[in-house]
Amino acid sequence: ERGGGSLLTLLLHLCSGSSGEITVTQTPGSQSVVPEQTVSIRCQTSSGVGNHIGWYLQKSGEAPKLLMYASTHRFSGISFRFSGSGSGNGIDFTLTISGVQAGDSGGDSTVSLGRTSPRRHQSG
Repeated sequence: ERGGGSLLTLLLHLCSGSSGEITVTQTPGSQSVVPEQTVSIRCQTSSGVGNHIGWYLQKSGEAPKLLMYASTHRFSGISFRFSGSGSGNGIDFTLTISGVQAGDSGGDSTVSLGRTSPRRHQSG
């Protein structure tokens, strides 16, 4: 049995939906995890979107925070526990959170996939 306070819930539904004419499908649609578990979220877009894709984490009552940009690069200050991958076709994207911690979630957290500016994160 799990203790009542030990279950960490990540609601991952925002990945599904449409942005412009591109539809995003997520597998699984939502899931609950416990601390120290490794979780992977896979999203597929209806057409190639290149590499300008970012993963965002939004905690309840807070603004979305950028986790990954260009599908595989961690944003400044983001833990190495977060990693991203892309298939190279601009369609399949996966975010993996290794050893989920209670601090990853402020109650219910939503992970979303969205476009990022190709210029915003370049260092030179």
